[in-house]
Amino acid sequence: MSATEIPAAAASAKPDAALPIPRHPGWLKAAAMLATLVQVLDMTIANVALPHMQSALGANQDNLSWVLTSYIVASAIALPATGWLADHIGRRRLYLASLTGFIIASVLCGLAANLQSMVIFRVLQGLAGAFLSPLGQTVMLDSTPPEKRGQAMVLYGMGVVIGPIIGPVMGGWLTENLDWRWVFFVNVPLGLTALLGLLLFLPDVKRPSRSLDVMGLAMLAIGLASLQLMLDRGQHVDWFNSLEIWAELGLAISALWMFAVHSLTSRNPLYPVEMMRDSNLLVGSVLMFILGFVLTSAMALLPVMLQALMSYPVMDAGWLLATRGGGVLLAMAITGRVLARVNLRLWLATALAIVSLSFWDMTGWTLEISWGAMALNGFIQGLGLGMMFVPISVISFATLSPEYRTDASGILNLCRSVGASAGISLVMALLARNSATSHEDFASHLTEYSLWADPRLFAAPVDAVQVALAALNAEVTRQATMVAFLDDFYLMMLVAIAAMPFVLLIKPPSNASSSQEPILID
Repeated sequence: MSATEIPAAAASAKPDAALPIPRHPGWLKAAAMLATLVQVLDMTIANVALPHMQSALGANQDNLSWVLTSYIVASAIALPATGWLADHIGRRRLYLASLTGFIIASVLCGLAANLQSMVIFRVLQGLAGAFLSPLGQTVMLDSTPPEKRGQAMVLYGMGVVIGPIIGPVMGGWLTENLDWRWVFFVNVPLGLTALLGLLLFLPDVKRPSRSLDVMGLAMLAIGLASLQLMLDRGQHVDWFNSLEIWAELGLAISALWMFAVHSLTSRNPLYPVEMMRDSNLLVGSVLMFILGFVLTSAMALLPVMLQALMSYPVMDAGWLLATRGGGVLLAMAITGRVLARVNLRLWLATALAIVSLSFWDMTGWTLEISWGAMALNGFIQGLGLGMMFVPISVISFATLSPEYRTDASGILNLCRSVGASAGISLVMALLARNSATSHEDFASHLTEYSLWADPRLFAAPVDAVQVALAALNAEVTRQATMVAFLDDFYLMMLVAIAAMPFVLLIKPPSNASSSQEPILID
């Protein structure tokens, strides 16, 4: 595959004369980008505020993960209906309704009085905002000439990738200077600004309405919800020693299998069969899953490690995590300029190698690691993540007809959301399990002889002995928890390495593609 094959292919997609021309495409892109940013920001903006929420909502550390995953899972369940809803009620109406619902749900989250209400409102927020990212990506593509779509994906990628990274910084500042509830209230001014821009500049796109594949949507939703419930509940009920986990796993496998069979045999499947035959879209979906898994899992783990183990103030933790944003911005700026002149297979393989090496470096961290070393690692990891998003988007849409863009964008965002939610649940479950295992292992080696303790210590007053033993147990817990974090970093390194072979499956576009330039929003 030559260096320019895939970017050039974007200009040879089928024409789509149904697309209207907006009066101010620049302002439309800005509004769409802001709406996307607000939606993806909420994946991580609450991370650093979780310790403050714990006492206010009457929750424990394990249950608090639902504040993060309920939002992502709800988005994943709603995403498959994006294409049908856009065709059925119109893209403009869906976009405006989605953003309005997201703003209202954000206010409700900020007013939540307990964990149960918070999770319910986060589900509503996820359902309402699910359509913002795929619609934003579609608008960015439709409002950009074919030869500049790589640059458009750079802008879109900045919102999607930078959002989860700057979330902890913004959340930390709001929590420290105002209140944790402002991590949700901040969506109101940002969302209203985006809503005004869409009202003024977004034209409507109407396509022939198609019937909704209720069976396919139901099976996909049940499968994803069951899988996520299994991952979230596994640690609480001792995984496969529990009948509940086996039931949830069986339901997930059965529902997803029925969805696959139904999609291949139905006359009107949820996703058009012609679209799913595009191998580059399938490869892009797998790589987007990996990107969501790695990016969001790391951003969920690090605030806990920095604040709970290393006693970093909330703002310092947020700024440290923001170093990834610097790497992402630099990598995306470079990618947008060189995309048409590089071999995308080699570029993606290099990006995955950088991400893998950064996680390998993290497996050697200790509780005494310096701020600078972590910041440098975050910057390098950001470079790798920033190099990934734009090429994945370009290859996914390179040979796809315009009528499939909204559905395809929904699939990519679905894969990213599922990867993010599964990643958070998995690394948090492994963190809890490995912390307990390491604590037990360390404690088994601590005796008065291995510690070279003075026998007179155990003849001291009971209170003094108890204080000394409590301090020793606290240190053992810190070290055991750090080992569990390193295990999670090792897992994410393996995930990034496992994604590399998929790069080889990227295929050059067919020369039979239409040579006509598509009529796009300009």
